[in-house]
Amino acid sequence: MNKFFSVNDITDLNILVKEAIALKKTPLQNQHLGKGKTIGLVFLNSSLRTRLSTQKAAQNLGLHTIILNANQEAWTWEFEDGAIMNGNTVEHVKDAANVLSQYCDIIGIRCFAGLTNKEEDVSEKVYSLFEKYAKVPVVSLESATLHPFQSLADCITIAEHLPVNKKPKVVLSWAPHIKPIPHAVGNSFAQWMQETDYDFVITHPEGYELDPQFTNGVTIEYNQEKALENADFVYVKNWSSFKNYGKLIPVEEDWLLTNEKLKASNNAKIMHCLPVRRNVEISDEVLDSENALVYQQANNRTYAAQIVLQKILENHE
Repeated sequence: MNKFFSVNDITDLNILVKEAIALKKTPLQNQHLGKGKTIGLVFLNSSLRTRLSTQKAAQNLGLHTIILNANQEAWTWEFEDGAIMNGNTVEHVKDAANVLSQYCDIIGIRCFAGLTNKEEDVSEKVYSLFEKYAKVPVVSLESATLHPFQSLADCITIAEHLPVNKKPKVVLSWAPHIKPIPHAVGNSFAQWMQETDYDFVITHPEGYELDPQFTNGVTIEYNQEKALENADFVYVKNWSSFKNYGKLIPVEEDWLLTNEKLKASNNAKIMHCLPVRRNVEISDEVLDSENALVYQQANNRTYAAQIVLQKILENHE
């Protein structure tokens, strides 16, 4: 493995999940792999779980960690090739990526969608330019369209709670929010679920379809109650409109997940990537129930990052 941007960068999801679960028993067994090496974690956007879990994963592997909150602690970056930099930008991304490559053996970068320029976000302009100019392996800590570490952690969490003798039904359910939210978690989860043999359904109001390049072939159900029938896992997440890019479309129905709605499920386990707007996206009664897996998902972020970083280090021994 030389990079990590999406599910397309791994060879076998089932094997990777099993290896990540095994890591949890002896997380410090491969510290020799990172000895004398450095990972740089570059954040253009805020983070809690991604930052801390990736840092812990790196430490478990013996890596030294450098964290750069680029929007607050670095020169303002320019992303246009051929730009005449006589404005507010001070350093071109090609220079920043080249310099960081001299200090780091692996670079992770986090860059959200702007939700204003659809073409720019879908093309992964920021991430792809950084990856283009870096001279070392680059891993995505979330990009404009995808969040691969989160999706791998989600796959690990589901694997640890699979129903016995039954192919699980997994439902990705849209949820309300107070502001427009990017599509990365929803896109990514849909992409990774298609690498499994699970019964996978996405439910959302009409007008909130995700990017079809990640949902092509997936069952879409506009009736949330129908989608929840016999569900074993319900992953709740908000996203803004993709067609009317970055917009909030008014929704008349109540999409807040409650225990009453979950009665139709198969005593479903509840998932959310966090942070979560309590009693807006999911009710307290659901989040605080025994069936909620949100903290297990957060914990598995460490092992998702660790198994990927381990594969990269092994490939560069």
